[in-house]
Amino acid sequence: MASAPPPPAAKLYGPNRYVSLPAELDPNTFDASPEKRRVEAERLAIRSRLKRQYLLQLNNPSPPAIIENPALLRWAYAKSQNVYPTFRPTLRTSFLGAVYGLGPLLFWMFVLKADRDRKEKRIKEGKYKQPPFSVFF
Repeated sequence: MASAPPPPAAKLYGPNRYVSLPAELDPNTFDASPEKRRVEAERLAIRSRLKRQYLLQLNNPSPPAIIENPALLRWAYAKSQNVYPTFRPTLRTSFLGAVYGLGPLLFWMFVLKADRDRKEKRIKEGKYKQPPFSVFF
């Protein structure tokens, strides 16, 4: 009497209580149904046809002016049109822009004005001595 073939290793393997099942042994990853394999084969065929068409255009001795690559077009569209997730104008970003943009200007205006007022006050009191090498002032 012939015995049934042994079950595959993935059926025998059970995940440990403390460790999850590795992706290599997950039946959903490698043990695909015939329908899933057929769909993957169709996708692979479409990809290989597109790749062959692109390579034929690329290696053509008299190539067209623009070689259209649908994936590259989608990427360029996503980069140029979909800019909102990169920057969102909120109160926080507006405040930070004002702090980093206007903050240094206001700081140096204050420092220079305070220095000028201090020198002017010392000149009026007669306590100010001009430096010996006053090239810039």
